Amino acid sequence: MTPVGSPPIPLATLDSDPLQSEDRVPVVFIHGLWLHSTSWDPWVDLFQEYGYAAASPGWPGEPDNLPAANAFPGPMAGTGVAQVLDHYESFISGLPQPPVLVGHSFGGLLAQQLLARGAAAAAVAIAPTQFRGVLRLPPVQLRSTLPVLWNPLNIRRITRQSPQHFRRTFANAVSERESNDLHATCVMPAPGRPLFQAAVANLFPRTPVRVDTSVGRGPLLLVGAGRDRVVPASVVRAAAHRYRFSPSFTEYLEIEGSGHSLVIDHGWQIVAQTVLDFLSRHGLSPEPMDR
Repeated sequence: MTPVGSPPIPLATLDSDPLQSEDRVPVVFIHGLWLHSTSWDPWVDLFQEYGYAAASPGWPGEPDNLPAANAFPGPMAGTGVAQVLDHYESFISGLPQPPVLVGHSFGGLLAQQLLARGAAAAAVAIAPTQFRGVLRLPPVQLRSTLPVLWNPLNIRRITRQSPQHFRRTFANAVSERESNDLHATCVMPAPGRPLFQAAVANLFPRTPVRVDTSVGRGPLLLVGAGRDRVVPASVVRAAAHRYRFSPSFTEYLEIEGSGHSLVIDHGWQIVAQTVLDFLSRHGLSPEPMDR
């Protein structure tokens, strides 16, 4: 895929709190399990350069920096999808206008849920965790979650990813050296509960892992990664199929050769440009600002 799009918009000055500016389109980045909110920092910087008001708030109980998150992850233990969804909805309610949401993995699920609730102007879900009604479950995906799901006690615990497991699942499409670097700079412990909730979502109608695919809402882009082992592209395609009767715009796009680490590895700018182009097509690009 060849990235296309307009050059960055020069900014005259940055607001002390750009998200509170009524003149700039807000973009909120939502991470998934095992990645810290600072893993979005390059994206935040890029979108700020393009004129957006960008931020990447963490999950409830998540420490502000990665060292603290690795040392003191306890407050996140037992956190489930409903609590995280309410947390982001509360954050969004404080913005002057509905934002664009960009979510990865479980963050992609949350982005779809928030969009369906009318909390966002548009959303991009990158390798999103499947929701109730998506029945596709490839064996490779099941293997990636077994280290957590094999022990029911993990539903109330904090779980960690070893560098080896991260390499086999998240970062299988990059070199071992890059995988180890990503593990050291982006990965944190995560609550086990969301994985259990997703695993049994199709058994319980009132599961928090559900999305209303029939409601009118802003445009949605679903992005699959061709070599993903955590949320294989076939799962994302199955999710896109659930939107086939939606009255609103839904697009599926697949990035070949990428794994689940596509938002943090060396190819992240291709993915980011894909998001920028999608927003531009739907009239969600910032207006040029005066120098």
